[in-house]
Amino acid sequence: MKKIVQLYGFALLIGILSLISCQEKKLEELNKKQPNIIFILADDLGYGDLGFLGQEWIETPNIDRIAAEGMFFSNHYTGATVCAPSRSALMTGLHTGHTPIRGNFEIQPEGQYPMPDTLLTLPKLFKQAGYATGAFGKWGLGFIGTTGDPNNQGFDQFFGYNCQRIAHRYYPEYLWDNHEKVFLEGNDWNQKSTYAPEVIHKESLKFIEDNALNPFFMFVPMVMPHAELAAPDGDLLDHYRKKFGQEEEFKAPDGWDYGDDPINIPGYQSNPYPRASYAAMVALLDRQVGEVLQKLDDLGLTDNTIIIFASDNGPHVEGGNNPDFFNSNGIFRGYKRDLYEGGIRTPMIVKWPGVIQPGSSTDHISAFWDFLPTFSEILGHEISKNLDGISFLPVLKWKSGQKQHDYLYWEFVELGGRQAIRKGDWKAVRYGVKNNPNAAIEIYNLKNDISESNNIAEDYPELLLEFQKLFNEAHIPNPVFKLFE
Repeated sequence: MKKIVQLYGFALLIGILSLISCQEKKLEELNKKQPNIIFILADDLGYGDLGFLGQEWIETPNIDRIAAEGMFFSNHYTGATVCAPSRSALMTGLHTGHTPIRGNFEIQPEGQYPMPDTLLTLPKLFKQAGYATGAFGKWGLGFIGTTGDPNNQGFDQFFGYNCQRIAHRYYPEYLWDNHEKVFLEGNDWNQKSTYAPEVIHKESLKFIEDNALNPFFMFVPMVMPHAELAAPDGDLLDHYRKKFGQEEEFKAPDGWDYGDDPINIPGYQSNPYPRASYAAMVALLDRQVGEVLQKLDDLGLTDNTIIIFASDNGPHVEGGNNPDFFNSNGIFRGYKRDLYEGGIRTPMIVKWPGVIQPGSSTDHISAFWDFLPTFSEILGHEISKNLDGISFLPVLKWKSGQKQHDYLYWEFVELGGRQAIRKGDWKAVRYGVKNNPNAAIEIYNLKNDISESNNIAEDYPELLLEFQKLFNEAHIPNPVFKLFE
């Protein structure tokens, strides 16, 4: 009987070892195939908000680690200067003169103007390549059941805020799990109990676990540190409250605070310590990035996973935030909603073990619309030539032959209409184009004047004519998001 038990135990052990060996073999085979891709997108994080770029008040060790192990793009630009059009450019490979969503067009009672389902988008690209696809955070490109629904855009799973307007609140009544509402315990728009970013983060970690044996694309459009300024109670908030001491309170108008009836959901709550809250939100974002890195390590996926970290636009000034105090826009002029560098140039890092040289940097000029062709080339997938983006894969691999943009273009349909172009070292900006399509053009030489403080348009009449032509060429009229009245 004892021998039978021993034999059974031995057979069971062999079975377990075989199963482990089989899983390890699957992981080994997977590591020889397509890489996993995790794209982490911060919300309203400025160029100067990270430690490795000089931030003195806020610690960001995990994002700094990605920079130390990857490549920093010092000349990288977002898709737009506000949320929805920036994401539209990222998803479609088209700049804001061509991409379908060019502003924050609000739909009531929930959602934004939907992305059409006729275009190739990043998740559709990965689906075609056999990837599992998931998005966790803030969407803002179309409500449930519309063409812009994340599931209709190629995501197997979406969890988070569908509506970016509701994402102004860090203690919402509910989040969305695909087409199902997930109600958060203790939250009812009047009371605060469950901090939504922590719930979303747990779901993103679960997605990694569930797809450890599959190639996956995970898009993580975080809400932090977008206003409202709201950090959960805990060690991070305590740390920064002690660091900053007594602060000037941000007092919201009546109807904006939790407990007000009715509450103005798009508004922002009062906050007695806005600086500490902003710093704690950035630090929490960084901590969650670190937990993603740790999860990859634990599952043996680090060596076969590309990680991208970026921000959707420059730093915000709402809800009591003071980007000047934190030097959030670094050496650049302007903030969110500006088309000066501070509104559209943001930090971007790519980590790709075994391919990218650790601790490297590049001054290659790139933008959000370059990701679709870059990922397409990585996957060996041919796509339409009618894109504004250019693959920067040669830069990642330190190879020659990298193509360059003739120019980059942005338009912003709000605040009177704004346009900007970067062509080499030259930058052209013009505001107020809704009522005056021939508004004055400002010209800056970024090589000599990175802060855009010296408008030299009068000295370069030939450039003025060239930029005028390019502004007209880059803009294709959009009946919904009108740049010109």
